[in-house]
Amino acid sequence: MPQTVYKLSQDTINQMKKHYAKFLTTPPQGAVFRAKTPEAVITAYKSGKVMFQGAAPDKASQKWVTEAVTSYKSVNHKRQPSAHGFAPDPTLFAKNHIGTDEAGTGDYFGPITVAGVYLNKQQIQQLQDIGVTDSKALTDAKIRQLASTIMKLQIPYSLLILHNEKYNQLQKKGWSQGKMKAMLHQHVIGNLVKKIGNVSLEGIVIDQFCEPAIYQRHIRSENLSLISNTYFLTKAESYSTPVAAGSIIARASFLKEMDSLSEQVGIELPKGASKKVDQTIAKIINANGESILHKLAKTHFANTKKARNYL
Repeated sequence: MPQTVYKLSQDTINQMKKHYAKFLTTPPQGAVFRAKTPEAVITAYKSGKVMFQGAAPDKASQKWVTEAVTSYKSVNHKRQPSAHGFAPDPTLFAKNHIGTDEAGTGDYFGPITVAGVYLNKQQIQQLQDIGVTDSKALTDAKIRQLASTIMKLQIPYSLLILHNEKYNQLQKKGWSQGKMKAMLHQHVIGNLVKKIGNVSLEGIVIDQFCEPAIYQRHIRSENLSLISNTYFLTKAESYSTPVAAGSIIARASFLKEMDSLSEQVGIELPKGASKKVDQTIAKIINANGESILHKLAKTHFANTKKARNYL
């Protein structure tokens, strides 16, 4: 039976369920809904995977794949005021591709971690079936569990950690955080391309944190260039399973590093950049002196100055 499979957003799946209300049948375990239409049997899973099977699966899926692309462009219209020419064709999400994402960029304490994952068609479905999705929708415990599972499956991945001391050195040299992230993503991609060798690679999806032109300017300044078929997409972890898997590995690594730093300083380091962070900084300075922050934190964040109100 002909079939096509796509990773679609929860908003798109909710729209589909309403659209096919009169065609709904009993869904299988783990599914949000199943609809039997003249064109296809459509099954949407909690993981975001939507399967179209039957007489004309491509015809049935066309509307919703277009809807998904329209959706992410609409949601991110402020960050993407015009098409930049690097958006992936949505059919890529079901093909062999690399995805990259990062963690720790908005946190005062802890490093930046960037991870990339390569998945083939079979592995995409395998990871969707075990619950790999946007890490922002998962608890820290679930993220740690999934990261461990992904690594045990011997799926090709690359992970880089920019520790705080190096981060602060680069920042003082004039590197923006955007340039640091671009370089980390590019090195992760390079590592993965070497690791997978000559296997089929349809494309590379980077979870977009800046305009592609700016990304290219950052890596060109260090004599690197984009690999062919590299694409940029905001909220990419909602569409690309490799990006979602990269997000999970990066986040799990960040959590592990935070545990280690907390143990070293003898106090639990809070995530984010809140008032609680300011108060924690003050406690650390009182106990250990300000210089220790270079090993623990991104010291150019405003929290360093704010913490002086609590000394």
